[in-house]
Amino acid sequence: MTDTAQILPTTLEKNSDNISKKPLLGVNVDHVATLRQARGVSYPSPLAAALLCEKAGADGITIHLREDRRHIQDADVYEMAGQLTTRMNLEMAATTEMLEIACQVKPYWVCLVPEKRAELTTEGGLDVAGQLASLTDYVSKLQAAGIKVSLFIDPDDKQITAAVNCGADAIELHTGSYAEAGLEDNIEQVSIELERIKNAVITAKRMDSKLLVNAGHGLTRDNVNAIAQIDGIYELNIGHALIADALFMGIEQAVITMKTAMHR
Repeated sequence: MTDTAQILPTTLEKNSDNISKKPLLGVNVDHVATLRQARGVSYPSPLAAALLCEKAGADGITIHLREDRRHIQDADVYEMAGQLTTRMNLEMAATTEMLEIACQVKPYWVCLVPEKRAELTTEGGLDVAGQLASLTDYVSKLQAAGIKVSLFIDPDDKQITAAVNCGADAIELHTGSYAEAGLEDNIEQVSIELERIKNAVITAKRMDSKLLVNAGHGLTRDNVNAIAQIDGIYELNIGHALIADALFMGIEQAVITMKTAMHR
């Protein structure tokens, strides 16, 4: 097992700084593993995909090690830990098993997310306010292992307040409602959800100016720009749509195209 705290610290530190002030792009490669697991074979490789994403300009790689292991497997996590040159963002539920794995792997980031066995994808943000004591303890244990911690939450003032009180290093705002409104061509609701996200960023920065604010879920080339233009967004984490684009244009071009859409 490789201690990623010892891997390329200069590169990791460099890539954690958002010098341009434009949102960084974290690429989620879970669905490369989904395709692999559909046949139970050894290909395609999430690591190979991640390395190509980094080559194309991804600022970090996100993987979600789910309790049911439906896509990313433990071996993927350990393998990537030794070979990524940007930053690993390990999404996981706040369980004892996942804490042990994270403390062994020591990813640059851990993003705590809610998890239901029956869900197709993460359905909403973590209820930090409802489990503040346990999450505060969990966050402190990760940080004691040298891991930065992000909490995946809805753009809600109550949850933002709880995340700050929890001692998190960052929050990731759930953009699913914004994305879904767009898919339904509900322009009015898109505007409402976009304003909600903007206000959430303002609230978070007002409460803790050092708190990093990320965003993600359901973002595509068509809807990402409005989110990327929000002042104060540090990083966008995008997976499903980018991997879908990769089927038609290749994964490197999909990363380049997504970054162009973000910053056009």
